[in-house]
Amino acid sequence: MSPSDAPQRRPADARERVHRLARLMDSSIRLPGGFRIGVDGLIGLVPVVGDLAAAGVSFYIVAQAAHAGVSVRVLARMALNVALDAVVGAIPVLGDVFDVAFKANQRNARLMDAYLDRSAPR
Repeated sequence: MSPSDAPQRRPADARERVHRLARLMDSSIRLPGGFRIGVDGLIGLVPVVGDLAAAGVSFYIVAQAAHAGVSVRVLARMALNVALDAVVGAIPVLGDVFDVAFKANQRNARLMDAYLDRSAPR
C-alpha cells in the first residue's frame, strides 16, 4: 500500500475519539447528587501506576489533536494541562480530589474544538 492509499485522518474522526475518551476519563460515572467523575479519578487511586496510565491516555488525546492539525501553541497548552493534572494528581488524597475537579481531558477536548472551529474553512 502506497502512502497515497493510506486512509486519511479527518479532524471529525479525531474529535470523536477525543470526546469519547475525555468523557470516559473525566465524567463517565454519575454519583449521587448528579456529580460526575471518570475513570481517571478511579485509576488515579492506584499510586504511581494509575497516575501514569491516566497521563498516557491524556497524552494520546493530545496526539489525536496533533493529527487533526491543531497548532503547536494549543498543543503546548494541552500538554501543560496534562502535566499539571499528572503532577498535582500524584499528591496523595489532594491529587485525587484535584483530578476529579480539574478534568484535564475535557478541557483539552474544548481547546481542540475551539481551534478547529476557528480554523475551519468557511
